[in-house]
Amino acid sequence: MKMHIRSILSSYLTRKPISKSPIFRSLGQNHFFTSSTSRSNQVITCKAAVCWGAGEAVKVEEIQVEPPKSSEVRVKMLYASICHTDILYCSGFPLPLFPRVPGHEGVGMVESVGENVIALKEGDLVIPTYLGECGECENCRSGKTNLCLEHPLTLNGLMLDGTSRMSIRGQRLYHLFSCSTWAGYMVVNANYLVKIDSRIALSEASFLSCGFSTGYGAAWKEAKVEKGSSVAVLGLGAVGLGVLEGARNQGAARIIGIDKNERKREMGKTFGMTDFINPSKSNKPISELVHELTG
Repeated sequence: MKMHIRSILSSYLTRKPISKSPIFRSLGQNHFFTSSTSRSNQVITCKAAVCWGAGEAVKVEEIQVEPPKSSEVRVKMLYASICHTDILYCSGFPLPLFPRVPGHEGVGMVESVGENVIALKEGDLVIPTYLGECGECENCRSGKTNLCLEHPLTLNGLMLDGTSRMSIRGQRLYHLFSCSTWAGYMVVNANYLVKIDSRIALSEASFLSCGFSTGYGAAWKEAKVEKGSSVAVLGLGAVGLGVLEGARNQGAARIIGIDKNERKREMGKTFGMTDFINPSKSNKPISELVHELTG
């Protein structure tokens, strides 16, 4: 389960490579983030990546983004990254809701706020968490789960009132979860945003939205890695690197990174890895290679 962003904003991140899935071959680098001039409380026309059907290639389109309503924020997206969940949703899993603007990892700047938004203001740098937090319900106060009862994980691709703030040629567009980061602008309920320190490298901060925090929380809150223990991490993508960092902060004595990509060796060391195994360079099972290192 993903650990909430508020707990780990101080962690340093590393870039994640762009997906080579055929779904994304039609997208040129960064060009769908060029947006029209922002005008608070007016409809904005901007570019976005739109998926029109299950398995179809994502297309760059001009869409309209409405101003935020009460408790909502309109965000100008600055950077976004790709998670495998985006690919699954573009393939129609778990719900085939189209047309859809994917993306749930990203970092942006608050362009305008609706009524009753107190904690955020125009110009704030924010990360969409896609999981809300009221801080007062039984789950939020428990310290055992980040699945807020007041602001739940949404799967219907719409705002909390059951409508959308995005459209294309008059047709409603669906979010991925509570956000759609592959757009020039998006509208999100304020409870699904976290303000970040401007000193964080924005091009890397988007990984805090999901991938990195998922791994970090797995080591910290789920596996509860113990001080002095040994940990093996299979796969050193954004999630795996988060596990490395989480295990290091928990005090693990030996942290073994396992990946077929030799370039992950140096990257893993940055996040606390003590040993590296490239299984493609051995005929032995991974479990045996781990055993040789740890006994």
